Amino acid sequence: MKRAALTVVGTIAGLAILLGFKTQPLGPAVATGFAPTGGTSTSSGSPNNGSSTVGPANQPAASTSRQTVTGDAVSTPYGPVQIKVTSSGGQITDVEVVQAPWSNGTDQQINGYALPILVKETLDTQTANIDMVSGATYTSNGYVMSLQSALDQLHA
Repeated sequence: MKRAALTVVGTIAGLAILLGFKTQPLGPAVATGFAPTGGTSTSSGSPNNGSSTVGPANQPAASTSRQTVTGDAVSTPYGPVQIKVTSSGGQITDVEVVQAPWSNGTDQQINGYALPILVKETLDTQTANIDMVSGATYTSNGYVMSLQSALDQLHA
C-alpha cells in the first residue's frame, strides 16, 4: 500500500515539474536580420533563379573599402539557404540571412536556433571554416556553402 501511494505522489510531482517547464521564444532569428517572408530576395530586388545576384549595388565605391555581396542560393532538402556578407577593411562586418527554410514550425524552430549561431561563428572566425550546428546539418551545410560563395566574390 505504501508503494502505491509513493508511486502516485512521485508521478504527480513529476507531472507538475514537466508542466511547469518554460521554453524560450524563437526571438534570435530576428537578430540575424532574417525576416521569414516565404519569398526569395536578392540584393538587386529581382527574383532569384538559384544563382547569386551581384550587381552594381554590391560593388565597392571608389572611395571606400566597404563591399556587400550575396552568396549563391544553396538548395537543401528543406529549401534554399542564401546569405549576404558585408565586408569593410578586409573584415566581415555583417552577415544577413537572405533566405532559409521557414515554411513550418520545425523549420522555424531549427533555423531560429541555428542561424544566429552560424552568423556569430562567421563574425568570430572571419572565415567559412565554422562549426556545424547539431540538429541543423542541412541548414549548416547550405549556410557554409553560400558563405564560401560570398567570400570567393569578396576576394576575387
